[in-house]
Amino acid sequence: MKLSDVRPARGAVKKHKRLGCGTGSGHGGTSTKGHKGQKARAGSGAKVPRWFEGGQMPLQRRLPKRGFRPLAKTVYQVVNIGSLAAFTGEVTPQLLHQKRLVDSAARPVKILGQGELKSALTVKAHAFSATAKKAIEAAGGKAELLGK
Repeated sequence: MKLSDVRPARGAVKKHKRLGCGTGSGHGGTSTKGHKGQKARAGSGAKVPRWFEGGQMPLQRRLPKRGFRPLAKTVYQVVNIGSLAAFTGEVTPQLLHQKRLVDSAARPVKILGQGELKSALTVKAHAFSATAKKAIEAAGGKAELLGK
């Protein structure tokens, strides 16, 4: 068997429709496109966008405009005080980044109050929840705010 002997299976290759070749062909006249209208015109495959609703008021304009997303919103990296139990002395965003508790030392860090804190720590962060601040001070530590 040679490469030139390889042929497609019987019935796998169909002849394409010859459109617009006289009325006797069965595909003459309108070439299977029906009568007139936008979809009967040349190049109509790319003309009509998927969201076009035929002149009806489109969905994105029928729905009311509501709310907004603030562009300057501060997105904090979150650390719970339970994760700080292993530390001693001073805890900074740089130290949290070294220990892989936060992704970046440059982005602001917020300390939340889940978990327990036994030792007195000086925690420096950009924001604290009320419970976290209370828990740090109850353990004899300090919660210091850093500038954003």
